[in-house]
Amino acid sequence: MTDLKAAITGLERPRLLIRAARAGLADYDRRRDLGRLIGMTTPQGPDRTLPRLIEAEDQQEERRREGSLTYSFARHIDLLIALMAEARLLPATA
Repeated sequence: MTDLKAAITGLERPRLLIRAARAGLADYDRRRDLGRLIGMTTPQGPDRTLPRLIEAEDQQEERRREGSLTYSFARHIDLLIALMAEARLLPATA
């Protein structure tokens, strides 16, 4: 789990993306959003959802940096919202 927290903590994204994601945290719904974002119809623990979210977000970040036509600002924010919300569900470590 420390690796997951380190991976999330190490993300460096534009301030605008982070601010938008923070603003959307209150509306996050695991059951609705995980299915739409990563195809997980039955939400599992954050230790299982976070690696998939990290991978999907990395793909969006790569598209953003490349200026790809397939980049979706809205999807990127949704993935960051889910990452932040799921990271909060990880047990605290001593």
